[in-house]
Amino acid sequence: MGRITDTIKHLLIINVLFFIATQMYGEQMYEWFSLYFPKNEHFELWQIITHMFMHGGFMHILFNMYALWAFGTPLERMWGRNKFLFFYISAGLGAALIHIGVNYYYYNAGMSALIDSGISESSILEIINSGQYNTEWYSIAGKATIDNFLSAFNTPVVGASGAIYGILVAFGMSYPNSELFLIFLPVPIKAKFFIPVLIGLDLFSGVTGYSLFGQGIAHFAHVGGALFGFLMMWYWKKNQFNNKRWN
Repeated sequence: MGRITDTIKHLLIINVLFFIATQMYGEQMYEWFSLYFPKNEHFELWQIITHMFMHGGFMHILFNMYALWAFGTPLERMWGRNKFLFFYISAGLGAALIHIGVNYYYYNAGMSALIDSGISESSILEIINSGQYNTEWYSIAGKATIDNFLSAFNTPVVGASGAIYGILVAFGMSYPNSELFLIFLPVPIKAKFFIPVLIGLDLFSGVTGYSLFGQGIAHFAHVGGALFGFLMMWYWKKNQFNNKRWN
């Protein structure tokens, strides 16, 4: 990859600083800077940006920062600093938008079912804001609906993964025949094959709830980042932005 580019270096530093601060101040950092559901009492507008610099553990930040360096470096060299940063932040915002949109669907499904049973919305919000819930809700709306409802409301999202998935798509479209060596596979795979399969697995996990890579993963945020990355790349290829650097 050669010398690390400036924007990648600065993004790595910011992420590491946030991670160190999280280890020092713990739950307070997560409460301030993770992305909460907009109706949750902990939600703040700045979290739409800050969640991209928060991570849940050492392996989480390690894999994300490695991917940022490995796939982002050639893109910044090709695009220039400003174009790369615009793409990176936009993909991260797109990931947050899709994640929140899916959570609104789960939230509204659960809330509507509970309200239809005669429970007031204010009572429901008071209960879930306290971190509790009534097990009788399962008999009203079903376990999957209530679990998704509670998870959408209570579970914050952290990580640069949404933005990284946008970078992966951009890399795959720009360097489709680049061969990627993966730890769990003994043979190289071209980017144009590997990246769509990876996104497809996230979409499968998001829809079915069955994850091949463990629990607690915001699969729809990954898909959202990939989708917005694809849309930006598709648009740029159709007009003058494709071959311009934004220095």
